[in-house]
Amino acid sequence: MPVKMTAALLLLLLQLSGFFGSGTGGKVLVWPMEFSHWLNLKTILDELLKKGHEVMVLRPSASLSYEVDNTSAIEFETYPTSYSLSELEEIFWESLKKYIYELPKQSFWGYFLMLQEMVWVDSKYFESLCKDVVFNKELMTKLQKSRFDVILADPFIPCGDLLAEVLKIPLVYSLRFFPGSTYEKYSGGLPLPPSYVPVVMSELSDRMTFMERVRNVIYMLCFDFWFQTFNEKNWNQLYTEVLGRPTTLSETMAKADIWLIRTYWDLEFPHPVLPNFDFIGGLHCRPAKPLPKEIEDFVQSSGEHGVVVFSLGSMVGSITEERANVIAAGLAQIPQKVLWRFEGKKPETLGSNTRLYKWIPQNDLLGHSKTRAFITHGGTNGIYEAIYHGIPVVGIPLFGDQYDNIVHLKAKGAAVRLDFLTMSSTDLHTALKTVTNDPSYKENAMRLSRIHHDQPVKPLDRAVFWIEFVMRHKGAKHLRVAAHDLSWVQYHSLDVLGFLLACVLTVMFILKKCCLFCCQKLTKAGRKKKGE
Repeated sequence: MPVKMTAALLLLLLQLSGFFGSGTGGKVLVWPMEFSHWLNLKTILDELLKKGHEVMVLRPSASLSYEVDNTSAIEFETYPTSYSLSELEEIFWESLKKYIYELPKQSFWGYFLMLQEMVWVDSKYFESLCKDVVFNKELMTKLQKSRFDVILADPFIPCGDLLAEVLKIPLVYSLRFFPGSTYEKYSGGLPLPPSYVPVVMSELSDRMTFMERVRNVIYMLCFDFWFQTFNEKNWNQLYTEVLGRPTTLSETMAKADIWLIRTYWDLEFPHPVLPNFDFIGGLHCRPAKPLPKEIEDFVQSSGEHGVVVFSLGSMVGSITEERANVIAAGLAQIPQKVLWRFEGKKPETLGSNTRLYKWIPQNDLLGHSKTRAFITHGGTNGIYEAIYHGIPVVGIPLFGDQYDNIVHLKAKGAAVRLDFLTMSSTDLHTALKTVTNDPSYKENAMRLSRIHHDQPVKPLDRAVFWIEFVMRHKGAKHLRVAAHDLSWVQYHSLDVLGFLLACVLTVMFILKKCCLFCCQKLTKAGRKKKGE
């Protein structure tokens, strides 16, 4: 009996080891994007490492923000790139200046023309990165031999999907959005009706008037049929060359198994979703930790008025002197103490209540009991830290997703929006006075915070689950809707409508001919009878 029990226990242990082993020890290849995109990916990668997976990140030799702690187990495969660091910095800073200081001044059509020109500059750089990898025979051979289980990619730099095709491994996307949501719709299959879903970058809410719906449809038409986030002609040629068969960027992106979207229903307006889309906004958020002593002392010195936290994000360290002085003058008028992340020349109008820092522990400050408001550019990471801790926001959007993020938060009653180029010090003072004195802003921020925390599974755990799910099942094609296999005509049932219309017209034609025939017969019969 003991022998049988021992054998049974041994068999059970072997089965359990196989069961647990099936979900751990995978190999993850990462195709990343810089700055805030990288911070989100890094949070996921750190969690994957804790679960025993191996992680390799493809990093160009010239980069701006792919940094990790010395203790991190993330492995980097650095490949030589065609761009030098100085060239990359020039592209980045020139683009950033145009986004902040020139693009907002354009007319509707001028905006689209200028934006198209700017994103194609980025597209050219991204294409160069892709070529530096796929035509590097030594690197590709190494990747083939490594036998990865999944590739985790930020699709804002295309090529992760191409690598997945070449290496024949499943693909998981991590994304905030594309301009106009074009690739989410046409590669992901996500249905986004313009009647009540505002087009990304339209700066509209989901409660639209008739004229706003007209505007929304115009935005949709511009993004769908004219604007291109990437130079698709060049990308299609590259993908066709590498794969050795005719294909397109959009077609290759459509093969992604899972789309992890970096937002959630606390910020997002409700809209239809698909089973291979999951919303993981705020996955990087954490409970606040104690502040450094010098910052804690300054915060405590604020008394009952509390503090205001001000940051324009990791990409914008400094601004023009004129704008800095306007902002500093506005901050000097409020009773709160201000912690301002700023790297430029000290503003002449800086008040005694404001301190400048090259870096601040933003999440820990937002979680502090004395924090009353957050002045932010509206980046998704900062917005979610504000939601996580229930802090009302004064939004000063600068570029990208920031405008829509602030519009969403304002529509939910937790933010006031200002225009960076035109706001005065009085405007800033009034906005801060509004969000700190009107209790509805704090109440709405806390309501969004409760919604964010009330999830059955935490965003980070869901992200890791889907990556491990794809590794376990060698993909997730069963979650892919059949819409991917339909043409545009079939998707909108235009062929069916055409067929039904033809049937109706045929029946009407036959009935008409029958009626005419009967009328003619009756008429002839009547004439004949009358003649007799």
